[in-house]
Amino acid sequence: MTSDLNPRAGAILTVDLGAVVANWTQLRDRVAPAECSAVVKADAYGLGVARVVPALAAAGCRTFVVAQFEEALAVRRALKPVAPEAQEEVQIFSLGGLPAGCEGDFIANRILPVLNHLGEIAAWRAFATSRGEVLPAVIHIDTGMNRLGLGPDELDELAGHPEWLEGIDVRYWMTHLACADEFDSPMTGEQLDRFRAALARLPKAKASFANSSGIFHGKDHHFDLARPGCALYGVNPTPHLPNPMLGTVRLDARLLQVRNCTVPMTVGYGAAHKVTGPARIATIGVGYADGYMRALGGKGHVFVDGVAAPIVGRISMDLITIDVTGLPESVAHAGRMVELIGPNRPVDTVAAEGGTIGYEILTSLGRRYHRVYVGG
Repeated sequence: MTSDLNPRAGAILTVDLGAVVANWTQLRDRVAPAECSAVVKADAYGLGVARVVPALAAAGCRTFVVAQFEEALAVRRALKPVAPEAQEEVQIFSLGGLPAGCEGDFIANRILPVLNHLGEIAAWRAFATSRGEVLPAVIHIDTGMNRLGLGPDELDELAGHPEWLEGIDVRYWMTHLACADEFDSPMTGEQLDRFRAALARLPKAKASFANSSGIFHGKDHHFDLARPGCALYGVNPTPHLPNPMLGTVRLDARLLQVRNCTVPMTVGYGAAHKVTGPARIATIGVGYADGYMRALGGKGHVFVDGVAAPIVGRISMDLITIDVTGLPESVAHAGRMVELIGPNRPVDTVAAEGGTIGYEILTSLGRRYHRVYVGG
């Protein structure tokens, strides 16, 4: 990616919608005949729900999953360019439950609430009764995460008293995996057993179990609907194996200045990096305000013309400093665009160097980047 796309941009974030679609298509084929949804919460993991959702809908995705009601509304808005018949087929899950008094908003916008406890089930049932209708919902069963979902006591109550579900069309029973990316952990198998045991006690309905990594545990984990998130955006769902997914983002940033250091001196805040001999230090117009984590200071790398250049000193709000001593001036010069995330710097590599996960890198991508969408 070159700077002539926008000569004023300090950094260019390129989002490959074609790669997102290809990742979803691969996962769709892997889980067939189960359905493959797309988790697009957190603004499609930072890539932009307004662009990602239409691309996935055009490819055939008909179920989208978000965390909050306002995110579900954003998905509905993003679907407006999609053919009307496709819009009618699309269902949107809102994982965050049913806010009190907002039942009508879910119906008006055709959003499926994920009911997480008996209080929400009672409220949805009462609302359905007041309308004289049977209303759709998803019900979350906790199988070991201990965050959202019906716990064991609530599950016992629901299983023993089916009248709780009067007026509710249970579209899916769902649960969420705690350790699916740890393929040697027994937790996923334990959750699978608990989920199957719960389903055996409940009225028949479709079921949703697997997240991105869960998909790769095998067919018996797929049930009726898989809910991949991170894998759609290029994060490796199988950390013990080479990444089967395509990278979806590239971040290129401009070198603002290159400084020759001819005497011992220090670089950046806290004088954290000491230059002990002749060196060339280049400054990049990206910082932690743009989602490039402060934790990468002194340990990460960027690539200049395909050559790794170490980050030196602390990453500040707007700037990064790198050591380009070994690179010729014809390569490392003011105005040059360098790769912060991309083919040489996959998001999982950046995350590992920063002591975090690819999810956090993607969802932290800042709003100051000049964004370019390709494919899709």
